Amino acid sequence: QAQAGWLQHDFGHLSVFSKSRWNHWVHKFVIGHLKGAPASWWNHLHFQHHAKPNCFRKDPDVNMHPLFFALGKTLSVELGVQKKKFMPYNHQHKYFFIIGPPALVPLYFQWYIFYFAVQRKQWVDLAWMLSFYIRFFLTYLPFLGVKGTLGLHLLVRFIESNWFVWVTQMNHIPMHIDYDKNVDWFSTQLQATCNVRQSFFNDWFSGHLNFQIEHHLFPTMPRHNYWK
Repeated sequence: QAQAGWLQHDFGHLSVFSKSRWNHWVHKFVIGHLKGAPASWWNHLHFQHHAKPNCFRKDPDVNMHPLFFALGKTLSVELGVQKKKFMPYNHQHKYFFIIGPPALVPLYFQWYIFYFAVQRKQWVDLAWMLSFYIRFFLTYLPFLGVKGTLGLHLLVRFIESNWFVWVTQMNHIPMHIDYDKNVDWFSTQLQATCNVRQSFFNDWFSGHLNFQIEHHLFPTMPRHNYWK
């Protein structure tokens, strides 16, 4: 599931095939049938992230401030002046991976992505999503029963979400986070991204998103070329 996530990311950025249409078609299959999520939902959120990375209220990936985390020096000082404290922020480095990963568990994401597809009448995406769940339950129900199959799905999502959170947050959250200052595009991308050391394992584990700087500057570049 994690590797399918990095693969759908490639198709979503149109970095596999030379024709955009082919990328869109396969993207719907990979994220819909292999992962059970709508391509339109991913595009809606991820394109906002690339347009304004780490810009509070514009980048969906930093919407967890300030309810769960105090992000960035500017926003943290602002909270301090207002004397607002929703969580023990001085311990957020300890509880980050307790609160962050469950966001992708069916408690929230699973019902919201269905709501998104229905609300926006993305019927093709919805059909691909249903094909994932039909295949999943037909595969495991005979062996595990209803409770076992639901438990397996929950376990897979929990492990995957921990993996996903480690990769996606390690190269953005340590960087500058603030309100949108209308800085030029190039500077906006650089101040919001950092790289993680290259190794065979890191490249595989992160889907080459350890090269986050290169990815944000050249989002349609095939990932195996980032190191160049």
